Amino acid sequence: MSVYSVILDACVLYPAPLRDLLLRLTLTDIYKAHWTDDIHEEWMRALLRNGRFKRVDLERTKELMDSHVWDAKVSGYESLIETIKLPDPDDRHVLAAAIRCNADAIPV
Repeated sequence: MSVYSVILDACVLYPAPLRDLLLRLTLTDIYKAHWTDDIHEEWMRALLRNGRFKRVDLERTKELMDSHVWDAKVSGYESLIETIKLPDPDDRHVLAAAIRCNADAIPV
């Protein structure tokens, strides 16, 4: 199992080809991918805004991600959010999750 871990934010999960590549790489054990339910909701909401996808299809993708990447889901980070100051307050949940799981990077 890889010791290098990353939080995959919505910006890299939004485009399907990039999401596919990153998930395929994590399945090879090159790195350990992490995400949260909040991150899932963020990329799915962005795709729903463009009107080309149905919620049920995106939920299926989320379920497949969660079931195929063992231990990817980060929880218990919520209490850290309010303690973090960033230029974009909407990014605090991502950094809080990265801190919680001791991620080495947040690819953008």
